[in-house]
Amino acid sequence: MGYTAMQGGLSAIKAAEDLVRRRTLGRRRHALDPSEVAEKMSLGVDRVMSEGGLYDPAAAAVALVQAEGDLHEASFIVRAYRSTLPRIAYSIPTDTGEMRVLRRITPAFQFAPGGQLLGATRDYTQRLLDWRIAEPGSFAEDQAEPDACRAEPPVFTRIADLLRAEGLLPAPNESSPEPDDITRSPIVFPASRSARLQTLARAETGSITAFGYSSMRGYGTFAHGTVAELRVGLIPFRIRHPYTGQPVKVGEVQVTEAEEFTISPHRHPNAEDVEQFALGYGLVFGQNERKAIAMAMLDRQLAEGGGAMASQEEFVLMHIDGIEATGFVEHLKLPHYVEFQSILQGMRRRRDRHAATTTEREAALV
Repeated sequence: MGYTAMQGGLSAIKAAEDLVRRRTLGRRRHALDPSEVAEKMSLGVDRVMSEGGLYDPAAAAVALVQAEGDLHEASFIVRAYRSTLPRIAYSIPTDTGEMRVLRRITPAFQFAPGGQLLGATRDYTQRLLDWRIAEPGSFAEDQAEPDACRAEPPVFTRIADLLRAEGLLPAPNESSPEPDDITRSPIVFPASRSARLQTLARAETGSITAFGYSSMRGYGTFAHGTVAELRVGLIPFRIRHPYTGQPVKVGEVQVTEAEEFTISPHRHPNAEDVEQFALGYGLVFGQNERKAIAMAMLDRQLAEGGGAMASQEEFVLMHIDGIEATGFVEHLKLPHYVEFQSILQGMRRRRDRHAATTTEREAALV
């Protein structure tokens, strides 16, 4: 029995879309409020903003509700929405030393200048299911904030600056070229550092974590780095005034910043025996510490190059974009009738030729 390609199905597609809308919205009084999602599922919202490449908590919350909690789908929706927005200005580069810090830890130093600021973290909690969340009224609705949360966030000295002062870390490159924009021009290889960091910043959290983990397990240039400093806080967002040309602060953006140190083969220019650290850098929208650390790890790995898997620039950067990966994988659910028919017909022809050849050989033997 043969199979043939089919056309149609429009009514079924419309019905499927209607089922999604009904399931997403439900009855209006039971629909999720995006503002509540933005408040109570902030880490999910932050991840959607990071992977969608758009800092807009309200849009990310709506996308998360629309996607029924599917982070990949929500990021896809946000990036599609982003592509429709006009670009009215470019921001001025920000020194993250101005960050109003909400959380700052220095795993490499117990007593760092300014101390540790743990902030809100699950790092020291047990991963036990808390059934109180499912019980209405089990938590006080109006709990007073601790004084530390109401105080003005402090500003800390960078650990990297302290090591640079000792000559243990190379000075930053002050003559950085104009950064590439991978949203306007496709990435080319070998990639510039700006293109590499942009790609890593928009990467899917799970993918970048997996590649970073692989580098620690021996599939990278270095076996293990050290997070010198991890910060979560608010940095100023400035543009140039369209009439005066002067910098104008138009808001703040919450980010997570990670700096990781590894032993580098680089030598001090005036003393070849002086060993220095190499710096890996990660910066992502919102609070997403896992991704920022993995980004810093891969920044260092890709800069060093080499034959290890996590050091292969093209392989890593072309496979960590969650939107690209999701789109390609899920397109396999869409109709492939014509393509599969071609494959099937080819198999049948080869089978028939093989059967005919076998029959001729058997007849010749008789």
